Amino acid sequence: MLIYKILRRPEWEAFRDAGETAGAPVDLEDGFIHFSTAAQVTGTAEKHFADEPDLVLVAVKAEALGEALKWEPSRGGALFPHLYRTLRLEEVTWDKSLPLGGAGHIFPEGVV
Repeated sequence: MLIYKILRRPEWEAFRDAGETAGAPVDLEDGFIHFSTAAQVTGTAEKHFADEPDLVLVAVKAEALGEALKWEPSRGGALFPHLYRTLRLEEVTWDKSLPLGGAGHIFPEGVV
């Protein structure tokens, strides 16, 4: 199962350059890296990134993250994947630009 992380372009570039990340500022504040499932990721984009044009969508295989990945209730009681360690670049299955269109972000085919 793929899970998704939305990053601002500078966050993605820093992650790519360093080879690992502890996440975005909200992740650092909360003490874990926030992910979304395919069913959740559009809601995450709308709620937290509505007007941000230069985003990157990162896909990760949930099973590759081991026991550090916890499924915890969040928005409306839905279980969201949270990673309680840094994410390593080699764990990223793929990354794609997430452009902002007239009706919101345009997700890659097959994600939503």
